[in-house]
Amino acid sequence: MKELIVRGISGILYVTIIIFAMFASREWFLALFFFLGILTINEFQKLVKLNSYISFIIFPLLLFFLSYRLIDLNAIYLYAILAVFINLFLMKDILVTSKIPMFEKKKYITLICYLMAGFIFLGLIPYRNGHFFPKIIVGVFILIWVNDSFAYLIGKNFGKRKLIERISPKKTVEGFIGGFTGCLLASFIIFKYLNSLSLWIWICLALIVSILGTFGDLIQSKFKRQAGVKDSGVLMPGHGGMYDRLDSALFVSPFIYAFLEVIDYVS
Repeated sequence: MKELIVRGISGILYVTIIIFAMFASREWFLALFFFLGILTINEFQKLVKLNSYISFIIFPLLLFFLSYRLIDLNAIYLYAILAVFINLFLMKDILVTSKIPMFEKKKYITLICYLMAGFIFLGLIPYRNGHFFPKIIVGVFILIWVNDSFAYLIGKNFGKRKLIERISPKKTVEGFIGGFTGCLLASFIIFKYLNSLSLWIWICLALIVSILGTFGDLIQSKFKRQAGVKDSGVLMPGHGGMYDRLDSALFVSPFIYAFLEVIDYVS
């Protein structure tokens, strides 16, 4: 009971800070994710045993020139393609290999095109046509939180069939279905109250978050399993580290950004 209370308090504090920064301004939003990015990069480097300071220089440069100043749209599109490509390889690796090869040989590629890219595109998702729309990124995070919460609750109480036991023994098929269903229901509520995108777009985002967000969680679980640790950090009592909290969001963000750009282009 005590652990549940601690987990709830730290979770509410985390959500409150995130939402406050999103609605405060674009600068506050990016400043928060710069800070969270530094913490997450530090945790990730410990997991993959990468002792490097240059990543703490590369990340703020990418965030400033690609998420804030947007110096070249073609460069952003190229980065999005690379990020999606690397994420698809990571998906393949958790399904068909015993170890993630990039964990062994290509740590900088994974760090820049997977982890850092996650933060860059989280910063770009709400910036549409030269304007900052916080309701879009708030809606995306609500979908992620609902998916995680429903998957946890349904899986814990009704889960019997393991999803991918060799990577994450606690994840179940029932939990995935619960998260998927909760995410779809949340998309209708978000459409009704946030009034930012059309209903079919929110439904598509719910599908992306539920399916690919689960893969993001599994990829992070495999990194932790290869590193031999339970959590990526201890920053949030009852939740682990920042990487534990943001794994789904970081993985889905390039896909969501690409989807919204395609929608804008065809419309």
